[in-house]
Amino acid sequence: MKLGVISLGCDKATVDSERLVGDLVGHGAVVTPVLPEADVILVNTCGFIDAAKQESIDAILAAAKLKQRGVKAVVAVGCLVQRYKQELTKEIPEVDLFLGFSELHHLIPELAQRGLIADPVAGHPGVRQFLGTQSHVRYLKISEGCDHTCAFCAIPLMRGKHRSESLAGLMREAQQLEAQGAKEINLVAQDLGHWGRDLGLGGPKLPDLLETLLRETAVPWFRLLYVYSAGISERLVELMASESRIVPYIDMPIQHASDRMLERMRRPERIRTLREKLAWLRGTIPDLAIRTTCLVGFPGETEADPHPTRISRGGAIRSHGRVRLLASRRHASGELRG
Repeated sequence: MKLGVISLGCDKATVDSERLVGDLVGHGAVVTPVLPEADVILVNTCGFIDAAKQESIDAILAAAKLKQRGVKAVVAVGCLVQRYKQELTKEIPEVDLFLGFSELHHLIPELAQRGLIADPVAGHPGVRQFLGTQSHVRYLKISEGCDHTCAFCAIPLMRGKHRSESLAGLMREAQQLEAQGAKEINLVAQDLGHWGRDLGLGGPKLPDLLETLLRETAVPWFRLLYVYSAGISERLVELMASESRIVPYIDMPIQHASDRMLERMRRPERIRTLREKLAWLRGTIPDLAIRTTCLVGFPGETEADPHPTRISRGGAIRSHGRVRLLASRRHASGELRG
């Protein structure tokens, strides 16, 4: 079976696509970049913001049109499908399978039933496939879902509650990525700091995972993407400060500089605690680059509310001029990450 892949959305979705394609390759699929030559086209959709929804629908329709040129089946998965499966099934009947996250185990049997896969039992274990353009930079998704209840975010609705990947499984996957040429592995999740909280009392936490990855691989760089400030522990910061293979970079969302707006957004942080956390990070890791996101235009915001970038006036962020403070003037329709 020749398999065409369209992977949309965030880096976490890219990991989903690469893992799913790996399973299909384990059942004999061969990935082709020429979509009209594929037997099956897999579309991994995004359903987070309006532009992403439209991009996903356009991709599904384009793939479905290729059935007129010999493509035998189109399968749509991902966030848009999880959120709007009934509507999509009704509006785009030419798509053969719409599978939400809890239904992905049906993919192989369904393709086997259609005669597109010779045997529903894998001929060999599937190895995660590379679908990008820079094989030296890869992403390792360490958990799924989110337990936060931010007022502007739909991730828990689409991805469900937080679930950590196992330490052993992540170690093996990191070793596979290294064998495929990875020189930098970016850890991704909706909140990296929550990793391990559901793995039992006294179980491993994010610093334990990092120490294991450092010990069991020779990957030169590990980077942390997206950690809530509450998950930045003293042990984690000390490890980042002392270990040269952990890139001095962190993605910590701030979202606003008004306590009133942070409360309306159902964010746990307040301006005082954010300033304190940023000053502590700067003092412990002087070369630290901090990336953040700010949301402007949330319902209820007025001109009297401090602009999010004003938090930098305390000097905690502006130190050394190394921060990229990303302010977006989008309205609160789930356009920014939690």
